[in-house]
Amino acid sequence: MQKTQSTFIVVFDAPYWVGIYERVIDGDLEVCKITFGKEPKDYEVYTYLFEHWYTLSFSPQVQATNHTSRKVNPKRMQRLVKKQMQEKGITTKAQQALKAQQEARIQEKKHTKKVQKQEQKQQQFKLRQQKKKAKHRGH
Repeated sequence: MQKTQSTFIVVFDAPYWVGIYERVIDGDLEVCKITFGKEPKDYEVYTYLFEHWYTLSFSPQVQATNHTSRKVNPKRMQRLVKKQMQEKGITTKAQQALKAQQEARIQEKKHTKKVQKQEQKQQQFKLRQQKKKAKHRGH
C-alpha cells in the first residue's frame, strides 16, 4: 500500500506569487512549482490544481526524510498546522528537488541545441557539396 502525503504552499517570490506543491510517495519527495501572477484566492488555487493536474511537471524524486507516523492529538495537530502557516518559504528538500528539475531541463536544452546545431552544419555541408558539383559540371 502506498503512503502519500502532500502539501501546497503559496509564497510571495517577488514579483510573483508562487505555489509549491510537494508530495511524498513512499518516502520519495517530488516538487512542482506553479507561478501565479497576482495573489491567488483559495478557490483559484483549487480550480487550477483540478484543471491542470495532469499537466503539472514534477521534479525527479528525491529521498525524503522519514518521519514515523503516529496518532496525533487534534489540538496538537491544530498547533502544528498554525505553526506551518506562519512559516514562510520552501523546505530545503523541496529546493533541492526544484534545483534538480531545473538542472535536468538545462541539460536537455543543451543536448537538443547541440543536436540541432550539428544538423544545421550537416545541411550546410551538403549544400556546399551540391554547389561544388554544379560548378564542376560546367553548365
